[in-house]
Amino acid sequence: MGVFKLLRVLYVQVLIGIVLGVVVGAFWPTLGVDLKPLGDAFVSLIKMAIAPVIFCTIAGGIAKMSDLKAVGRLGAKTLLYFEVVSTLALGLGLLVGEVIKPGAGLNKDPSTIDPSVAAGYLEKAKHSGGLVEYLLDLIPKTFFAPFAEGALLQVLLIAVITGFAITRMGSAGEKAAKALDDISQVFFSVIAIVVKLAPIGAFGAMAYTIGKFGLATLFKLGALVATFYATSALFVVVVLGAIAALAGFSIFKFLAYIREELLIVLGTSSSESALPQMIGKMQALGAGKTTAGLVIPTGYSFNLDGTNIYMTLATLFLAQATNTHLTLMQELTILGVAMLTSKGASGVTGAGFITLAATLAVVPDIPIASLALLVGIDRFMSECRALTNLVGNGVATLVIARWEGDLDREVLKAELDKGPISAAG
Repeated sequence: MGVFKLLRVLYVQVLIGIVLGVVVGAFWPTLGVDLKPLGDAFVSLIKMAIAPVIFCTIAGGIAKMSDLKAVGRLGAKTLLYFEVVSTLALGLGLLVGEVIKPGAGLNKDPSTIDPSVAAGYLEKAKHSGGLVEYLLDLIPKTFFAPFAEGALLQVLLIAVITGFAITRMGSAGEKAAKALDDISQVFFSVIAIVVKLAPIGAFGAMAYTIGKFGLATLFKLGALVATFYATSALFVVVVLGAIAALAGFSIFKFLAYIREELLIVLGTSSSESALPQMIGKMQALGAGKTTAGLVIPTGYSFNLDGTNIYMTLATLFLAQATNTHLTLMQELTILGVAMLTSKGASGVTGAGFITLAATLAVVPDIPIASLALLVGIDRFMSECRALTNLVGNGVATLVIARWEGDLDREVLKAELDKGPISAAG
């Protein structure tokens, strides 16, 4: 492939944008910070189309299903898979934190840490509410409110109800289902146009990250950052790799296939920036439309593998950094609490930090002020969280589709065998 032809490939353009962003942020930090709107604008443009895509995909898919019991079965299997894999991610973070001990030797005296830095995150965590409030929040105030607010689970609920309603409408329902299909194609076309701006968005977001927080901050707590990235890579290759192998595909071919989405997420630090594209990619790999449309958006609240690893690993890091000894029972408590607090965290940058604050709030032995130690590097950690979350939800879609008999394995093999360049499309 010639140089000019290679430069026309989106993932190459995004990679160049990321590299240029790092350079600008490192050498001209003030300019880098000023470029933040470029990244914010790109993510906002993508997010404006997420809710309509999910609604049309799910409602239209259910409307065409002859076996409505299959929807409930699909939902149950999805939640079961999410719970098992999320627990594995939480457990791995706890295990690695105990073995590697990235916080050992820092010897931070809690009394010397400014508590006001962590206070804001703790306040947000307190306002997250309990289980009943969380469930009530799934019910939108109006039909259109979730679309305006970008509340994905509420959109999902409306889509499921709408899909069931359409199945009761006979011939009129068939026309409605066809209309939803056509509308979804419009929004996928909108996304295809917006995604072309990804290199600019990645450039602005990365320039801001490096310019605002600096590479020096990253090096100061390099042990934790390196441990987290290595643990996430281990989870993807070993845990998700084993799950993928059992489902009949290679995790490495899968990663190559979604490389554009991975680079977009790396540049923007938000897995939501690639959500619509991932739904389309999973359908292209042979997953059924309804399965892809249901599993991926649901996974953004219930299957955040990267966030789960971060929560348990970071909790142990803070305990070690402040010389706080935790008993086995306390570590198991952290695991149990994290299983609850991790649910509902979205792919938006910073959500993982808020859920970490909620977890620490129930383990009073660890000084809550110690969260200040992570503020400077959280943006760097957020990128890895988002990447791992994206891969985890993609693998989940294909695995659950096969489990449900809704995966065309011949299409999956053919698409993955095309390799990185051929799959660029």
